[in-house]
Amino acid sequence: MSQAGPIPDSRHVKPGDSWQTYKRLLAYVKPFWLAFSLAVVGNIIYAAASTGMAAAMEYVIAAIENPTQQNRVLLTGLIVGVFAFRGAGTFMSQYFISYVGRQVINALRGDVFNRLMTLPSRYFDDNAAGRLVSKLTFNVEQVAEASTSAITITLREGLTIIGLLGFMVYTNWKLTLVFLAVGPLIGAVVSYASKRFRKISQRIQGSMGDITHVASESISGYRVVRTFGGEGYEKARFQKVNDKNLKQSLKMASTQAISVPVIQLLVAVAIAALVWTMLAPEIRGEMTTGQLVAFITAAATMAKPIRQVTSVHAKIQKGVAAAYDVFETIDEAPEQDPGTYAPDRVEGKIEFNRVSFRYRDQLDDVLKEISVTIPEGQSVALVGRSGSGKSTLVSLLPRFYEYNSGDILIDGHSLKDFSLKALRAQIALVTQNVVLFNDTIAANIAYGALRDCSREEIREAAAKAHALEFIDRMPDGLDSKIGDNGVMLSGGQRQRLAIARALLKDAPILILDEATSALDTESERNIQQALETVMQGRTTLVIAHRLSTIEKADRILVMDNGRIVESGNHSELLASNGAYAQLHQMQFSEQS
Repeated sequence: MSQAGPIPDSRHVKPGDSWQTYKRLLAYVKPFWLAFSLAVVGNIIYAAASTGMAAAMEYVIAAIENPTQQNRVLLTGLIVGVFAFRGAGTFMSQYFISYVGRQVINALRGDVFNRLMTLPSRYFDDNAAGRLVSKLTFNVEQVAEASTSAITITLREGLTIIGLLGFMVYTNWKLTLVFLAVGPLIGAVVSYASKRFRKISQRIQGSMGDITHVASESISGYRVVRTFGGEGYEKARFQKVNDKNLKQSLKMASTQAISVPVIQLLVAVAIAALVWTMLAPEIRGEMTTGQLVAFITAAATMAKPIRQVTSVHAKIQKGVAAAYDVFETIDEAPEQDPGTYAPDRVEGKIEFNRVSFRYRDQLDDVLKEISVTIPEGQSVALVGRSGSGKSTLVSLLPRFYEYNSGDILIDGHSLKDFSLKALRAQIALVTQNVVLFNDTIAANIAYGALRDCSREEIREAAAKAHALEFIDRMPDGLDSKIGDNGVMLSGGQRQRLAIARALLKDAPILILDEATSALDTESERNIQQALETVMQGRTTLVIAHRLSTIEKADRILVMDNGRIVESGNHSELLASNGAYAQLHQMQFSEQS
């Protein structure tokens, strides 16, 4: 589906694509064919009752002209029966089509979310989170309009029009042709309105994505906004996208407001022409007064269903544009996962063989011909200036990105030979950007594949991460809720939970990307001891700016401009008086 970046161009959904998109949407209805069939039966009942009401006018006139006791009973029974019949049809059509529609939305929303969970990192780099959320909420809900109320109105009112036209042709086909003369004009108005509805609907969806994106950024970053006096800027930015949405919505409203009365006027002209023509004896023929009244009633009754059917095009076009966007996301290629190798536990030997990587084909290489071998169980620290490629290098190990050339091997097997699930099961990751969920502390530590871990194992991991000291002070301990992304915890506490999660996973390869960056000196010292314990027997890659935290690493790799420029332990690198020694001297001077 479409990249949720810029607002789609108005030509993005081509006219020829609309039917294909709607046909694909209707395929989601297939599993619920029984409920859909009952809805169709309800619409047939409603249409039959509406046609019967027009046809009954002939008997109403006859009963008025001949008011016998039998006619009185028959007429009152007929009125109650027709309305009861139509009420049953209305219930069946509305309930069962709503049932089908919500099931379709549930399935669509599930498919979109499931696909998002399998898309490569590049997709999320290119698409703002707010716009992706808008796809799941606003866009999918627009599809609901097309698959519920739109289908209900189209079926119910369409069948009513067919029934009334059938009755009119049966009564007097010549007069029916006069009424149908305005059909092409109505069709032209509907066609123009439909195209405009579709174009505006795409713009509205894009503007809703912008609203969600701007709002989510401002709300999640409210502390930065307030600290740096950004309230005015954010208000102006939100007002801009909000006004854009308002402008497009008003265009939609004006198109609908103009098209409906124009169609009604055309219907009124047709009825007026009908009345004028039917007064001619050669056209009227042998029709009785009752038949004439029934015929005019049928023609006048048709005005409402024609108006409803033409106005529903706005909902259908909104739904088609939204469905097209949703299907583009579903059709996005998932992460490549051709590998089948799935060991229970690797030894942990890692080899980088002339690995190069760039984020975009048109950009320069971020990593350039990296070659290094890391024996199993060795701790390796990556140091260097910001932007030197440290985090990019370790992000290639779990295959968040595919390297452009060279190869990476674990225990002699290329990463591409591993299945993604098996590969990532071998790696525990703690980054400087801690991600926590609005759940309990225990659920955050034992997350995902770790959810079956025992309470004792969770407490042990928390204790090793020095997290129990604040967990046990909380009212519900491990069962305490921590809010959205751990908002109720300090930065250091959040970091400790992330470390506890990695400890609980007990993976043979451990990646620590600024894992202690949010901790004070004392907490960092305590966790450093815990990390040194857990690093034993594991291959560990540590990224740190504070060189004091990696002095005990088995090996230190110094990176600069995407290359490894120095390699050795702390003492060796200081003695060589190169880039590492300069970094160390710089930090030592700052601390002094």
